[in-house]
Amino acid sequence: MASNDSDAPAPPLIGITSYLEQAQTGVWDVPASFLPQVYLDAVTDVGGVAIVLPPQPVEPGVARGIVSRLDGLILSGGADVDPARYRADPHERTGAPRTDRDAFEAALLDAAIDAQLPLLGICRGAQVINVELGGTLIQHLPDIVGDDRYQAGQGVFTEIDVEVDAGSRIGELLGDDRNARAHLYHHQAIDALADGLTATSRTVDGIIESIEIDALPFGVAVQWHPEENREDRRLFAGLVSAAATYRSRRESVIPSPVPSSEHASKEQP
Repeated sequence: MASNDSDAPAPPLIGITSYLEQAQTGVWDVPASFLPQVYLDAVTDVGGVAIVLPPQPVEPGVARGIVSRLDGLILSGGADVDPARYRADPHERTGAPRTDRDAFEAALLDAAIDAQLPLLGICRGAQVINVELGGTLIQHLPDIVGDDRYQAGQGVFTEIDVEVDAGSRIGELLGDDRNARAHLYHHQAIDALADGLTATSRTVDGIIESIEIDALPFGVAVQWHPEENREDRRLFAGLVSAAATYRSRRESVIPSPVPSSEHASKEQP
């Protein structure tokens, strides 16, 4: 007998936050939602479905509604977090604030933690997590390390090997060697680590490169860009696997609807 595709579990839905940028196509030159395809590929390559989430006005109830429809969430890379969110004056090299994106991602993060939604933060995403949970950022790493080794500029990623701590969630995802080839492109970094977070790797300079959210079964974030490494999808596979488990557990506690015929029969005297 031929297999019934309808019996196969639906692939997990992974929301990915995005930019709002001025974009040109044909005769149009308009603000548009923008996300590099490598993020989408990183999710679909391991069996997930990518849902792009553009910055938009959002109240906590709206954020909860978005999260309730997702099986996992990625806070993607991008522009600098507004220093006002961690009570600091802007450095001269800190980018212009994107307050719409900051507010949107903060609301999504709160809702995701409340819902215990599997979560992966990437570069800016790791910084958003730290700031929103009460931590601070180093606004310009060259002030600390003396050069641009963490962000060479011109779209060129600095590649280094990162080893994460044994016993960490990220360590479990990376396997026995606990190593990842990290593509770095960040001129900012985590400074004071927020309560409720655990740092799981640092560079030889002492810069935090990965963290975990203690309150989540799967809440990991890296300062590097794993989406740039097409040969290594382990972090995304871990997220999609956790998302599939999350969906399965959520569906197991949702009451099945009563068939209309059965409902009608119960109403008969």
